[in-house]
Amino acid sequence: MSTLKVDLDLVQKYNVAGPRYTSYPPATKFSNALGWDQLAGHLAANNQTPRDLSVYFHIPFCETLCWFCGCTTVITTNHDQGRDYLSYLAREVARMAPQLNPGRKAVQLHFGGGSPTFLRPDEIRRLGDIIHQHFTFAPDIEASVEVDPRRLTRDHLVALREIGFNRASMGVQDFNPKVQEAIHRIQPRAMTQQAIDWMRELGYGSVNLDLIYGLPFQTAESFNETLDTVLEMSPDRLAVFSYAHVPWVKPAQKILEQKILPPPEVKLQLLKNVIERLTADNKYIYIGMDHFAKPDDELTIAQRQKQLQRNFQGYSTRAGSDIYSFGMSAISQTPEVYWQNEKELPAYCAAVDAGRVPVQRGYAVTAEDQIRRETIMRAMCDLSLDYAAMSAKLGINFTEYFAPELAALAPFEADGLVKRTPAGVEITDAGRLFIRNIAMCFDNTLAPSGERRHSQTI
Repeated sequence: MSTLKVDLDLVQKYNVAGPRYTSYPPATKFSNALGWDQLAGHLAANNQTPRDLSVYFHIPFCETLCWFCGCTTVITTNHDQGRDYLSYLAREVARMAPQLNPGRKAVQLHFGGGSPTFLRPDEIRRLGDIIHQHFTFAPDIEASVEVDPRRLTRDHLVALREIGFNRASMGVQDFNPKVQEAIHRIQPRAMTQQAIDWMRELGYGSVNLDLIYGLPFQTAESFNETLDTVLEMSPDRLAVFSYAHVPWVKPAQKILEQKILPPPEVKLQLLKNVIERLTADNKYIYIGMDHFAKPDDELTIAQRQKQLQRNFQGYSTRAGSDIYSFGMSAISQTPEVYWQNEKELPAYCAAVDAGRVPVQRGYAVTAEDQIRRETIMRAMCDLSLDYAAMSAKLGINFTEYFAPELAALAPFEADGLVKRTPAGVEITDAGRLFIRNIAMCFDNTLAPSGERRHSQTI
């Protein structure tokens, strides 16, 4: 792939509210109608299969709140809360694990948050013991953890390696001190570099950095300096997110309204610079949406081989695995059902104390949903739709079934974002930025544009 050129007029045209499609239907469709009683029967059937597992643990704690944050967190400086939380995770896992087919292997492990490195190193080791007691790891497991460099020690990374982690991700957002002060996250370059150096020394096979554009005081010039620094650090992957301003969900974001947020034209210029600079000279491949990876990265290879998938952890290389998630707010996923744990810590703890699986809400996927989900996921991951292959896979005549949706792609074709042939649809390199919009053509759950409670697509 050569350097991508971004047309800002098209960005303005297609920048509307829409789902991120980490699931289909999106989590906004979850309801309290699906609880443990309905879920238990499904899990019994699901565990007749030896299908691979992806295991997720949500560690919600952070010492301070980053004002841009949209994650489910508990803000506290009392680290004993992390110790107590482990006892709840242990009981939740012990309640669920006996229902799992013992032949199922964990091919992925992920710690997210909050900040998993809020836990002390010995607590990380204890959580590792809990996990290894109940799950069998595949020899080539992909184990990824989110770390906070601001309160990270080398022993945290040693402990994580000891329990099986081989990948790590860090939030950077922006290296500019004025921006960091405005978003309440002070993280000097040297701190991030130290964390990367430790990871490389300890044998972490992949390091990911997260950036955000659209934050207070960002300019094209200042963010280019951040990109200079990032390119010098040479992470294996990058996730570059548009700041999603959703104060009706995260009230703390109202603080940023008092700061100088970049106007839309500047924010779009930031995006243009990110894509064009990261893809220059084939340094990174634009996977799609907000993800970039080096040409030899597993993510890039999986996309090239059409083995990429997308789930609640974002893009993933391990297709065909079910996600079993633990901790407050954690979301689990099988082909037929999604379920989410209690989103508030007291409710989660009360459910575990009562001996229940702490399910709060979920969604039973219909046959129609499964057809549309596969179509959306293949478009987002493969950047193409092969009509014959999709017809055979889904048991339908694809072009007849989706005739209105395929016709709705005409504007994207006119703008050079997709190519349509009698055999299928191909998303062009320029179209990678717009794959959320393209996916929306196949979504029959979308609310009218003025009623959508989603972030902007770009």
